Amino acid sequence: MGLFVSCREACWLYRVVIGGPLAHFLFLKVAVVRKASDKLYEIITPVVEALGYELVGIEYISQGKHSVLRLYIDSEKGIVVDDCAEVSHQVSGVLDVEDPVKGVYHLEVSSPGLDRPLFNEEHYERFAGHQAKIQLTAPLNGRRKFQGVLLGLKAGGVAIVVDDTEYLLPFASIDKANLVPEF
Repeated sequence: MGLFVSCREACWLYRVVIGGPLAHFLFLKVAVVRKASDKLYEIITPVVEALGYELVGIEYISQGKHSVLRLYIDSEKGIVVDDCAEVSHQVSGVLDVEDPVKGVYHLEVSSPGLDRPLFNEEHYERFAGHQAKIQLTAPLNGRRKFQGVLLGLKAGGVAIVVDDTEYLLPFASIDKANLVPEF
């Protein structure tokens, strides 16, 4: 279980515990989010499916000692905390034996949430007609971020309509994609 504090709280805590002046700048560690390897999917998918859940996707966020391996699970009934705990318990045992991730990391198991991440081609087809935000690894027509209505897959790419203009985004160039919650 982690402790999360704001920058302001961290500065106050530093003054109280350490004392003395604070620097007028802050070094931030940049988190690198990487798509999980096929080996991770091969190891984790059977465990999650055997428990009766769908493995939506896996993210690995590299932050040195604070790295995170995040699993997104889903089911037709939805996901509650007990589901996440059950999957976490089973998967952590398998990961301890297989040891596919080198170094220290925290395992997190989560529901996809309202801003569901899209990981594979099937997700783009399944959620055609929904609003989505997609970020590319490199610019296409001068832009990396697209928000609009998903049309599904076309000609090896993901079709999306943004402001009445249809774009075909190469699947291999997609860095991150999420549904946009509609209320």
